[in-house]
Amino acid sequence: MDWMKWHENYDDPDSALSRRLAAVRKRIAEALDQSPAGVIRVVSMCAGDGRDLLGVLQRHPRAGDVSGRLVELDPRLAERARAMAPSTLEIVCGDAGNSDAYEGAVPVNVLLCCGVFGNISDADIQKTIASWPMLCVPGATILWTRGAFEPDRREEVRRWVRLAGFEELSFDGANEKYGVGVAQMIRASEPYQRGVQFFHFVPEKKGK
Repeated sequence: MDWMKWHENYDDPDSALSRRLAAVRKRIAEALDQSPAGVIRVVSMCAGDGRDLLGVLQRHPRAGDVSGRLVELDPRLAERARAMAPSTLEIVCGDAGNSDAYEGAVPVNVLLCCGVFGNISDADIQKTIASWPMLCVPGATILWTRGAFEPDRREEVRRWVRLAGFEELSFDGANEKYGVGVAQMIRASEPYQRGVQFFHFVPEKKGK
C-alpha cells in the first residue's frame, strides 16, 4: 500500500475519508474540552501525517496543554507530520503495533487508534483493545475508527471495546462508510511492558 497516495483521498471534500476526518477532529476537540486542567498527554497510533490531531491543535484553546507522541511507520508521512507539529509533540517513525514505540510517552489522557482496525486481523483488533489499559490513565478517552467494508466489523468492535472495560461515549458513521468510536476507560490501568506486539498490518486489507 502506498500510504502517501492513499492520503490523496483527503483532497476530495466529498469523500467518505474527508467526512471521517471531520468526525474525528470534532471528537478530538471534545476530548480536549473535557480534559481536566493541566497537561493533556496524547498518543496517536498509525498517525499518518497527523492531520487529525494537528488540525485540531491549530485552533483549539487548549493546544498549549497538549504533549505526547505520534507514531507512524511511513517515513514520508512522519516527516510531513514533523514539519507541522508543535515542539510538545514528538514524531516517531516506527512500528505502532509494538509497545516499544510508546516507551516514555505513556500513560496518556487521550489515545488515538485511527486508521488501524481496517488493516489488521480480528484477533489483533481484540488484542489491541486489550492493550489500551497499558497505554492509558484511568478515565482516558480513546478514539478508534473502522471502515464499513465487508465484513463490516463495526458493531463487533463496539462490543469488544465495552467488554474490555471501556464505556462508549459516542459513535459516528452508522449510515456512512466509516465508523468513529469514542470511549472512556472505566477500569484500572495496567503496567507498561516493552516488547508487546499488539498487531501486524495485513497486506490484503482494504485500507485505513
